[in-house]
Amino acid sequence: MSDTKTANTTTKAATDNTGNNQCDVAAMMRVPGIQRVPTPRLELFILRGFLSPEECARFVAKIDIDRRPSTIADPNGDHYFRTSETCDLGTEDPEVIALDEKLSALSGIDRRFGETMQGQRYAVGQEFKAHTDYFEPGGQDYERYTSVAGQRTWTFMIYLNEPAAGGATRFKTIGKSIQPETGKLVAWNNRRPDGSLNPATIHHGMKVREGTKYVITKWYREKSWGW
Repeated sequence: MSDTKTANTTTKAATDNTGNNQCDVAAMMRVPGIQRVPTPRLELFILRGFLSPEECARFVAKIDIDRRPSTIADPNGDHYFRTSETCDLGTEDPEVIALDEKLSALSGIDRRFGETMQGQRYAVGQEFKAHTDYFEPGGQDYERYTSVAGQRTWTFMIYLNEPAAGGATRFKTIGKSIQPETGKLVAWNNRRPDGSLNPATIHHGMKVREGTKYVITKWYREKSWGW
C-alpha cells in the first residue's frame, strides 16, 4: 500500500545506475546515539535529534503550504485506509537538498536512488492503517510503479513534531510502537537479508488523538530514480 504520487513524480535524477544503492548498516551503527531495535524479524533503527527543532519547524511550514490528500497504490476499497495529507518537497529547495545529502551520508545510499522526498500531515483522527512500503508483486499497479526504478528498498522517516496524543508508528509483527519526537529519525529495510520482500515491516501510522503530526518520508529504490 505505497504512495502513488511519489511513484509518478518526475525528477531530475540521473538515469544510469552507477553509485551505491546499498545501505551501509555497519557505518550507520557507528553513528553516535543510533539504536537498532532488538529483533531478528527486520532491520529497524532509531536516531533521536537527527534534525533540530528549528529545522523541523521550517519543514512543517513547507508542508503546510502545498499539502494535498494522500493516496495509495492498489486501492483496496477502504476510503479511510490513509487519511493524511501529503506534500512533495521541492527538489530545488536548498534545505531539501541539504536534508537529502544528510540522509545519504547517514545511509551510504547514493542520492540518485532516492524518490522525491515527501512530507505528511496528520490531523486529529487521521491515520495510515497497517501497510508495507514496498509495492506488492501482482498488484494492479506493480509494473507501472517498478518498471523504471525497481522496488523500494529502505525507508527513512523523520518526525517533525510531537502531537499532544496519539500518532505512534506501530510495527505490528514485532509489537513495537515508536512515539513521535521532534527530530527523531526511524529507518528500516523493507527486505530480508536475502533480498526478498519482508512482510514483517508492516506498520500502522496510528490515529492522532490530539494535536497534529508532521513527518518527512524518504524512500530508496533498487535503480536510479529516473521518473
